[in-house]
Amino acid sequence: MQKTEITNIVVPECIKQSCLNSRIVDDITNFIFITDTPRKVDAIFLPGGSYPEQPEYAAHLYREGYSSLLIPSGGLSVKREKWPGVRSKADVYNGDYHTDCEFFTDVLIKNGVLKSAIVGEDKSGHTRDNAFFSRKVADEHNLDIKSAIIVCKSFHARRCLMLYQLAFPEAELFVCTVDCLGITRDNWYKTEYGTERVFGELARCGNQFVEDIKEYLKIQS
Repeated sequence: MQKTEITNIVVPECIKQSCLNSRIVDDITNFIFITDTPRKVDAIFLPGGSYPEQPEYAAHLYREGYSSLLIPSGGLSVKREKWPGVRSKADVYNGDYHTDCEFFTDVLIKNGVLKSAIVGEDKSGHTRDNAFFSRKVADEHNLDIKSAIIVCKSFHARRCLMLYQLAFPEAELFVCTVDCLGITRDNWYKTEYGTERVFGELARCGNQFVEDIKEYLKIQS
């Protein structure tokens, strides 16, 4: 099913000027930057990326006993011809990585996760595939996932949750996030880069789900 996507994001001037008391800012922040308190679950999902903070936090949750199963996801981004390289702590994580999954798996193991606790997928090229390819891997391994934590970037949280909900409709999902690229729920609207990234996510949370909602309405009618 083909998805259309808005590529030219126009950020309102009022956001660029940091409307600190604006309900617009509050509403967008509360929608995009969702987060839950960690709790014991069947699995921890890691949608792809190149920042080690994400798998480091997932490893912390594993060591604290929140889950004994981790599913890192990510191959090579559809936007790139090769893996972009480690974005931070490259002196610590200096392997010859070729996929997000390979990188995440190395970070997890270096942070105390047993290799036997990791079931990864390395074919996905974007967030939707992260979710649905993770489902494929879970089914292939006969994993009965009734609850899970998604560990992702903070500004990526809403879209990750929406996509993993589509892929795992029977599971209770929670989101635990890490801040990357200097973007947080408290400062995203204070820089042009932050506003562009967050408004990009806001747009994708609409246009990437149009066909899904139409299909849902057909089923309900």
